[in-house]
Amino acid sequence: MGNIPSAVKHCLSYETLAQDYPWLVRWLQEEKYGAICEFPKTVKVVEVGPRDGLQNEKEMVPTGVKIQLINMLSETGLSVIEATSFVSSKWVPQMADHVDVFKGITKSPHIKYPVLTPNLQGYRTAIEAGATEVAILGSASETFSKKNINCSIEESMLRFKELISSAKQAGIPVRGYVSCALGCPYEGRIEPEKVTEVAKRLYDLGCYEVSLGDTTGEGTPKSMAMMLQSVMKEIPTSALAVHCHDTYGQALANILIALQMGISVVDSSVAGLGGCPYAPGASGNVSTEDVVYMLHGLGIETGVNLSKVIDAGEFICQALNRRTNSKVAQATVKS
Repeated sequence: MGNIPSAVKHCLSYETLAQDYPWLVRWLQEEKYGAICEFPKTVKVVEVGPRDGLQNEKEMVPTGVKIQLINMLSETGLSVIEATSFVSSKWVPQMADHVDVFKGITKSPHIKYPVLTPNLQGYRTAIEAGATEVAILGSASETFSKKNINCSIEESMLRFKELISSAKQAGIPVRGYVSCALGCPYEGRIEPEKVTEVAKRLYDLGCYEVSLGDTTGEGTPKSMAMMLQSVMKEIPTSALAVHCHDTYGQALANILIALQMGISVVDSSVAGLGGCPYAPGASGNVSTEDVVYMLHGLGIETGVNLSKVIDAGEFICQALNRRTNSKVAQATVKS
């Protein structure tokens, strides 16, 4: 403080201020915390369990069980539930009953029930079954694209362009996914610029929302932040979502970083079900129960009834004869 008298120095010292004005210290701490941890007021939780959660199950899940699961999730307050995938049964046998599932569920007028349609044929079948929203799945990894949807990234974009064009004419909203946004099981690290390129192409084609997926679950808060910084330069934050797998136990931490960066749409799967047939070693999605618990703990509104989600998770886990992957459910459900 230079030549300031010692008496003045004493008055301006932190210890003196803390003793004489405790409210000022609390105010400074609140201001600092608020600047670092500024979260969205509301978050849309996109439930992907019935599709992404069940697609990798080796034993066939009865159609009636799938329908009941979706109907239970429809009672939780979730506004978006991805119902099934209109993919060839040759590639994903578990989704072979997509028409029966979609026609069999009780649809709420306040809930969207998008379905995955990897190509134009799947799109047309979905529309015939009554789908009013679809999703397409791209990849930031060339190798993963060829293994997952049997074509290169460039070929996939040509397919998507045709599909989205048909959807626009029919007034059908299209959501886009970008797989391997934080790593690939075949190529390893994926550069943020590559993720940005693929995400922007989907957005420019007409996807109203692009979900960035950590397919392998190997992402960390740092890699998530770097990837989002790159993508957010090209796509509005309001049009982005994150889709995290919890293979390395990093999903909630990665979601927290995304929230701090302004992302307000989070994909999750009831009971933490999931995995990808073409990503060896990738475990389930982050559980809806754990995501909702964290969001509510942060004071973020979701409109979701956590207890009812836990009930739905308990139902599907009993049907699959397995333990839930949700830490919240494990802590609250009595055996």
